[in-house]
Amino acid sequence: MGMSMSYGTPDDAESRATLARALELGITFFDTADVYGPFTNEALVGRALRDHRDEVVIATKCGLVPPGSGASRRVDGRPEHIREACEASLQRLGIDRIDLYYLHRVDPEVPIEESVGEMAELVHEGKVRYLGLSEVSGPTLRRAHAVHPITAVQSEYSLWTRDPEDGVLPVCRELGVGFVPFSPLGRGVLSGTVRDVAGLPENDFRRGLPRYQGENFAKNLAQVDRFAALARERGCTPAQLALAWVLAQGEDVVPIPGTKRRTYLEQNVGAADLSLSAADRARIEELIPKGSATGPRYPAESMRLVNA
Repeated sequence: MGMSMSYGTPDDAESRATLARALELGITFFDTADVYGPFTNEALVGRALRDHRDEVVIATKCGLVPPGSGASRRVDGRPEHIREACEASLQRLGIDRIDLYYLHRVDPEVPIEESVGEMAELVHEGKVRYLGLSEVSGPTLRRAHAVHPITAVQSEYSLWTRDPEDGVLPVCRELGVGFVPFSPLGRGVLSGTVRDVAGLPENDFRRGLPRYQGENFAKNLAQVDRFAALARERGCTPAQLALAWVLAQGEDVVPIPGTKRRTYLEQNVGAADLSLSAADRARIEELIPKGSATGPRYPAESMRLVNA
C-alpha cells in the first residue's frame, strides 16, 4: 500500500527497485489490493513480478471502494461488484489467475455467505486459487468457511495490536486457516523510525490516526524507546525484534511488513534469522504488554468498517 498511497508521495522508481530486491532476497509472497492507489499498485506489482510468475504468490483484495469513484458505498461485498473487481484486478496485474483473493472488508449490508459464494464461483472458474478475508470476527469466519474453505485471514497484528488473540486467531487455528498480520511494525512506530508526527508528509495518513495524536503518541513513544533499548542489547534493530516476535507466534502466522524502500526491506528480512528464547519473549511482553498501546488504531469512521 505504502508504495502507492497513504505514506507520502509515491516514488515508483524506488518502489520498482524495492520489489526487484525483494525477489533477489527470496521473498515470494506479495500482497496488494485494488483500492491501493487507487488502482495503481496492482499494475506496479504486476509489472515487477511478470517475469517471475511461477516463483511467487500474488494476493490482492476487493470490497473497499475508494471515495470519488462513483460508488455509493465505501464497502461493497455484492456479488456483482466482487466479480467486476476480480476481472479488473486480473487485467491490472497482467495475470490469468489470482493466487489468494481477499474480501478486504465485510459489507454489513450483504450476508457474508453471498460474498464468499461469489468468490467461490471465481475459484471454480479458475480465476482465483484460494480465498481470504480481512479484518473479520471469529463468527464471520465460521460462516464464510462453511460456504467455501478460507485459506487465510488478514488482520492488523503486532506487539501494538493484539486484538486477534481474543477473537479470530483461535478460530483460525481451529479451522486450519492461516493468519496474515498486516502492519506488524505498528505503521513504523515499533521500528523507531517515527519520532515526530510533524515531520511526516502532509499527506501521510498516520497524521489522522489516534495513536499518533498528542499525549497518546508521547506515551506510545516512551514505551517504544524501552523496546528499542532491548533491541540494541540483542544487536538488532527494533523492527527486526518486533517482526521476530510476530514470527515466533506460530508457523501459521505469516506477517507482511510493508515498505517502499530497499533499506527497510533488507532490515525486515533479517528478522527471519533472529531467534527468540522464552526469556526474550517474556521480556518483550513486559516492555509492551498486551493492550498497552494508547488510543484506538483507527478513527471511529474507519473502525466501523472492521468486522469485530
